[in-house]
This record gives sequence, structure tokens and C-alpha cells, in this order.
Amino acid sequence: MKVYFCGSIRGGRDDAELYHRMVAKLQSFATVLTEHVGRRELGDTGEHVTQGDRFIHDRDVDWLRQSDVVVAEVTQPSLGVGYELGRAVDMKKKVLCLFRPSSGRRLSAMIRGADNGDSFVVRDYCQDEIEQVLEDFFSNQK
Repeated sequence: MKVYFCGSIRGGRDDAELYHRMVAKLQSFATVLTEHVGRRELGDTGEHVTQGDRFIHDRDVDWLRQSDVVVAEVTQPSLGVGYELGRAVDMKKKVLCLFRPSSGRRLSAMIRGADNGDSFVVRDYCQDEIEQVLEDFFSNQK
């Protein structure tokens, strides 16, 4: 199984440590195509690739096409994550969006409203339960 993990990069890296934990847990279930999102040292300027933004876009869309499941941490608002989720829906990918209400933010209606309980699932969670949330989700994917 291949997982495409979405988390904010240029939109802010406040959750970088959490992304790291999530990617580590996801790797126990599948190949994570976007493991770089979980790198602690990745800053909000993003990756430094000489090929530029077009390269990043095309590479990531290719990884999205290859993926079986998309897991997105959506607490930190991010235009890129929203774009990836829209593309994932268009590609008919299974999507799990994870949101922490304790952040004090409100999740976009375009994300929460897309929850159909099957191919697009939004799950509220607390940081200390993230590993179990992922375990529960992936135990139903086999």
C-alpha cells in the first residue's frame, strides 16, 4: 500500500513534530510517498530543489496518482493541502483528514462538508491519540 501524507509546509510548520510522528506511524502500514513532510528540519520555505516549484508540483501530483490512500493533517490551514485534497477527490482516492479542535481553529466547511463516512473521512482527534487513530483507520483498509 502507498500513502500520500499531506501536511502544511509553506502555510506554517508549527506541527512539524506531529507530522514526524504521523509519518513514522504511517510507515508501519505502508510506503509513505511524501515522507519529507514529516522531516523536522523542513522549514516553511519548503524544499530547496533547483528545479523549482513546477518540479515539486508535478512530482507530488505523480505521487498522488500512485497512492492508494491520502492522509492529511488539516489543522494548520494550507492552500497546498487543500489543493492536494481536491485532486485526491478527483482521482477517487480514499482520504482521511485529521483535525485537532483543541487548536481553537474551525475546519473549513469544504473539508468537513466533504465527509461521506466512506471514501472521504474527517476525524477530530487529540495529539496524544494520533497513533491509535491511524491504527484504527488502517486496520479497516486491509
